[in-house]
Amino acid sequence: PACPLPAPGAAAEPGGAARLPVEAKPPVVLLHGFIDNRSVFVLLRRSLAQHGRQRVESLNYSPLTCDIRTAAELLGRHIEEICERTGSKRVDVVGHSLGGLIARYYVQRLGGDLRVRTLVTLGTPHAGTRVAPLANAHPIVRQMRPGSELIEELSRPAPGCRTYFVSFWSDLDHLMDPLESACVDHPDLKAENVRVSGIGHLALPVHPAVASGIRQALDTVRPGDPSANRAGGLTVA
Repeated sequence: PACPLPAPGAAAEPGGAARLPVEAKPPVVLLHGFIDNRSVFVLLRRSLAQHGRQRVESLNYSPLTCDIRTAAELLGRHIEEICERTGSKRVDVVGHSLGGLIARYYVQRLGGDLRVRTLVTLGTPHAGTRVAPLANAHPIVRQMRPGSELIEELSRPAPGCRTYFVSFWSDLDHLMDPLESACVDHPDLKAENVRVSGIGHLALPVHPAVASGIRQALDTVRPGDPSANRAGGLTVA
């Protein structure tokens, strides 16, 4: 079969993958993990900026936040403000650990798929994890356990979800039990799971190979992008 052509204005990459033209790149929103803050994304912000992503926002959420649903609502307000300020209709989101779960809830349960083009998650317990810090002392930690009401809610049907998911999971992530809980496994979601080797949970947002994979994930043209078709898959060296 014939290879799909890049979109007008998009650059062709070796292997036939199409890349988003510079002017089409939406803002990127970075969302940190539990007991962390936006400083974890300093290197990733720099990497994205060096490769043409000039509109990058790192959001802090309060460590006092006790509910993923509430945090997702606040994320939605932030994204609406970013879209209004930048004139962009959609954004890309990168979420580390809990940040990815907050963003997924916004996308899947609060209509955020209208605003989020691509959601990249790094070591996010999509299916819940049995290894949780501070045991069950914090309400959000309980929401990240397998079988929690929130994890069950995310397993419900999500027909027509517009967001494309890219989940990076590591074979050395000691906070994911089982390791594959960091993969997106949902029949209604367009998702790609990318395995990385030898990178710990806290290193995922700062590792150069992961940063390269994130850039590739955000720049790949996918179905639903204006006048473009997606080609090629992700590789992380």
